[in-house]
Amino acid sequence: MKTAITITATLSLTALGLLSCGGSANGASRTSIKNKGSDTLVTVAQAWAEEYSQVAGGTVVTVTGGGSGTGINAMINGTVDIANASRKMKASEVETARAAGIEPVEHIVGFDALAVYVHPDNPIESITLEQLAQIYGEDGEATKWSDLGVDMGDNDEIVRVSRQNNSGTYVYFRNTVLGKQGRYKLGSLDLHGSKDVVELVEKTASAIGYSGLAYANEHVKLVPVSVQGMPAVMPSVETAVDGTYPIARPLMMYTNGEPAGPIKAYMDWILSPKGQAIIMKKGYAPVSNH
Repeated sequence: MKTAITITATLSLTALGLLSCGGSANGASRTSIKNKGSDTLVTVAQAWAEEYSQVAGGTVVTVTGGGSGTGINAMINGTVDIANASRKMKASEVETARAAGIEPVEHIVGFDALAVYVHPDNPIESITLEQLAQIYGEDGEATKWSDLGVDMGDNDEIVRVSRQNNSGTYVYFRNTVLGKQGRYKLGSLDLHGSKDVVELVEKTASAIGYSGLAYANEHVKLVPVSVQGMPAVMPSVETAVDGTYPIARPLMMYTNGEPAGPIKAYMDWILSPKGQAIIMKKGYAPVSNH
């Protein structure tokens, strides 16, 4: 599934100027694709790259993280072939890209349930979007678990764990929970990576954090989420697919124009049954189910 923001021309790989070809030890040519961005997508992107190098021997895909904004900026600057993002490009980013001669094309490669994590000792059974806004929002009044009717004993003070503002997860959570004009409350612990959020919650009895479902482990507790008045839903691949989980989102890759040659071959493989089986194995919902 892909959406062209605007396509003025189909760009050739030579126009991209990023694909590098070189010789291998046995004299065969090799193509390198540079892929950067979302920390939510980085583990599955690395798995794709590793598997693809086995099936397309002449192509090597280099994957780095850094956040959705970092990847998008790298594509705009012409230093990567593919930008990974867990949020849509902003209008200002699209404008900047076009001013630089870059025409972004969006490719939806999977779907993610953005999970809410607490420590296993936390007795909370579910949480509403409104309660999350009370915890994370600038005007929110919930600073203690007892404000939400949760008895945490001596660990009553809520430790808010969030992401840094270059993260697509940060932006998506804000837009969904606080509204596009909403602002986060000061004083949260803003971490660089999705895995870091889960690890801190695991070690902090009074913490709450949000991160991709793929980072769940047996040492943290997933909290079912509801919209006020509706049944709470547990995050899962299935509830991300059927749309019942209220904090589910598309995962995207952006290219400069419609991909061609090795980049098109790679994108086609990602969206193939083999590529989609890998994203599902990593805990995300495949595009094929939408």
